[in-house]
Amino acid sequence: MKYSFHPDAEKELNDAVDYYNDCQNGLGLEFVKEIYRTIQNILSFPDAWAPLSANTRRCLTNRFPYGVIYNAADEEIFIIAVMQLNRKPEYWKGREKRA
Repeated sequence: MKYSFHPDAEKELNDAVDYYNDCQNGLGLEFVKEIYRTIQNILSFPDAWAPLSANTRRCLTNRFPYGVIYNAADEEIFIIAVMQLNRKPEYWKGREKRA
């Protein structure tokens, strides 16, 4: 199974990496590793997490307060958002259609 990022989700990931690196050297790398572990879990078990809407699900990371919001269809995972959990909960809703 393949995966791809919405451009805004990719920017969220990169911004979070920069933020964590500013907080502590190397923490951004730990964050990105955690995100990619979460994506691997999604790829292995795409239907394991509760739906957020008709076409989306959210998988939480273990170490950081983030969730990966995604759509699973046609043997591909489309990552809609890398969401900081304290953020406005539905800010990503307009991204459900592919960019």
